[in-house]
Amino acid sequence: MELLDRKTYYRALQTRDARFDGRVFVGVTSTGIYCRPICPSRPPKFENCRFFASAAAAQEAGFRPCLRCRPEIAPDLAFWRGTANTVSRALALIADGALDEDEAGVEALAERLGVGARQLRRLFKQHLGASPVAVAQTRRVLFAKQLLHDTRLSMAQVALASGFGSVRRFNETFRDLFDRPPSALRRHRKGQGGGADTSARDGVTLRLAYRPPYDWPGMLAALAGRATPDREWIEDDVWHRRIELDGIQGTVAVAHLPARNSVAVTIRFPSVKALPAIVARIRRVFDLGADIATIGSHLARDPRLAPLIAKRPGLRAPGDWERETVGVAGDDKAPPAWRPWHAYAVQHLRMAGHG
Repeated sequence: MELLDRKTYYRALQTRDARFDGRVFVGVTSTGIYCRPICPSRPPKFENCRFFASAAAAQEAGFRPCLRCRPEIAPDLAFWRGTANTVSRALALIADGALDEDEAGVEALAERLGVGARQLRRLFKQHLGASPVAVAQTRRVLFAKQLLHDTRLSMAQVALASGFGSVRRFNETFRDLFDRPPSALRRHRKGQGGGADTSARDGVTLRLAYRPPYDWPGMLAALAGRATPDREWIEDDVWHRRIELDGIQGTVAVAHLPARNSVAVTIRFPSVKALPAIVARIRRVFDLGADIATIGSHLARDPRLAPLIAKRPGLRAPGDWERETVGVAGDDKAPPAWRPWHAYAVQHLRMAGHG
């Protein structure tokens, strides 16, 4: 789906407006590259720009990710309104590895969501401009690219962690997209040379972006209020948690990087295949996909909430660590849909001491 309000998005590109980061991606026809609107490169000419609602749409249109602004670390966009809720739930399941590389996986995904496969494809085209399979493939490539940039995992581990069926398929995909092997995308840190390969057990640190502002003390206060010391604790403004997935144990730690509008996530877990699911849960717990400026502007229309929002801009509603349950149509035991506006209002009232 190519976005139509081209002048607005071009102004955002010219001014590197962070409010549009993750909401729009810019394909540059003269280079064949797509960028985030905050890309530090000199803005291309207006007539050379195409604007897309997702990285998958840009990639499906034939553009490849920018190596400078790194679309893989753009903040995710939470879709909440109307039928887009189905898309949001589908994205959560895709992040957990629910979709295989072929179209057969879409049928099973649609069944879990209680819609038809054709309807699911239509919703993805409407809201993301790309098919569910294209979205899953783009997520896989971008996650692999981030692991290549930010970790010393071996090529085999990166391929496994990002959901490629084989190292051969992994290499072929990167050669097709970047015209170079994945090893050529790996950054060598100054003074470290090539460096030795590490494992997920040793620790993997990734940076996950959000749209500012972010009330980090408010988030830590909310998490501390529900933490159990044997499993979850906060030390020196860093959130720690012991985790267990499929009987395997590990730990995660999350620190704030306010200067980079990001959090730094350190994961120590023996199974590298679990990294995407762990990252998805961290995004959910820390509400990294929220369009917090829009939420705040809407809630501020309430005279009781307005002063609270002005006092604590960027206050977010923490999510649950445990895997979200997605009910199917007709299932009376399925959990009710989460209502984000209510959750943020309640969070502001709690922080203000109103109960």
